Amino acid sequence: MVVGLSSEFDIQEKDVGSEDSLWDLYESWSSQYAVSRSLDDKVKRFKVFKENVQHVYQVNKMDKSYKLKLNSFADMSTNEFGSYFAGSKIHYHRTLRGNKTDGSESFTYAGVDNVPKSVDWRAKGAVTPVKYQGHCGGCWAFSTAASVEGINQIKTGKLVSLSEQELVDCDTSQNRGCNGGLMDWAFAFIEQKGGLTTEENYPYIATQGICNIFKMSSPKVSINGHEDVPVNNEDALLKVVANQPVSVAIDAGSHDMQFYSEGVFSGQCGTELNHGVAVVGYGTSLDGTDYWIVKNSWGEQWGEKGYIRMKRGIPDKQGLCGIAMEASYPVKNSALNPSVSKDGTSKSRKNRF
Repeated sequence: MVVGLSSEFDIQEKDVGSEDSLWDLYESWSSQYAVSRSLDDKVKRFKVFKENVQHVYQVNKMDKSYKLKLNSFADMSTNEFGSYFAGSKIHYHRTLRGNKTDGSESFTYAGVDNVPKSVDWRAKGAVTPVKYQGHCGGCWAFSTAASVEGINQIKTGKLVSLSEQELVDCDTSQNRGCNGGLMDWAFAFIEQKGGLTTEENYPYIATQGICNIFKMSSPKVSINGHEDVPVNNEDALLKVVANQPVSVAIDAGSHDMQFYSEGVFSGQCGTELNHGVAVVGYGTSLDGTDYWIVKNSWGEQWGEKGYIRMKRGIPDKQGLCGIAMEASYPVKNSALNPSVSKDGTSKSRKNRF
C-alpha cells in the first residue's frame, strides 16, 4: 500500500513558478511513490503532471467545500485515470428494475419513519479496511463485497473480509471481471452459489484469472437475496443506509474526483455511471452540509484515508454523480452462514468462521 503524501506536497506558489520548480516537484513525487520511468516517458508524463498540478493548485485557491491533493495518480491524464479506475461500464439498467423511476417501489425499509441524524458503520465495526482494486475494473466486486461484509457483521457480530477475486474470476455469466459489472448480478451470484468465500482463502490479484472451483466451494458468508433502492430517491437511500451499508454506482471520472483529498465533495460530475462504491454512513458537516460517507477501492492514500464524503440532498433527484440512480443492498435474514462438510457439500451454521 502506498503511503500518504507528506505535507511537503501541499502545492505552494513557488512550486508552480517555473519549469525547474515543477520538475523538482515531479522528481520529489516520483521518489515518494517509487515511480521509475524511462527518460522519454518521464518527459511525456511531466506534461500531464504539470497540468494536474495547475488544476489542483487553482481549485484549492477557490472557496470550495473540499480540497484536492497530489496523489499516486498525479501523472495520469483524466482519460487514462478513468479508463483504469472509473471505466467499469456500469450502465443504468432500467429494464432490470422494471422501468420504475418515480421512487415509488416498495422495499424493506419503506416503513422506516425516523432515522438517526448520523450513522457511521465504520464506528459500528461493520466495515473492513479500505482495499485497492489496481488497474482492474473490478470496482463492482469491491462494492458488492463491502455491503455483504456489512450486513453479515450486523447479523452475526463478526466482521469477515470477503473475496473480490472470486467474483472477478467466477461471476462471469453477465459480469465481465476487470471490464466491469453490476452489483445486482453479483448479489444474485452469491445467493445462487450459497455464499462467498473469504479474501484470505481467495486473495485479490488485480487481474481476471480462471475460476478456482476448489476455493469457490468453500463459501463463508451467505445472503438470502438483494433489493434495489427506489431510483432517484435519496430519502429512500437514507432509510437503507441507516440500517446497513449499500452498494451504489457513481460517475467517478472527473478531474476533481481523481485528486479529491478532504472535505465534502460537491464538484461537477455527470451521471454516466462508471464506478461501484459503497455508502457506509451519512452525516452533516459543521457548516450544515449533509453528506454521504462513501468507501472507495482506490487505496488508503486517496481521499480521506480511502473514503470520500459526497454532498447529500442536492436538487437533482439522481443525486451527486448519480449516487441515487442504481443503489442496491443484500438481504440476510439470520446469522446463519454456510459450512463445508468433509464430502465438500455446503451446509448452514451460525456464527462460525
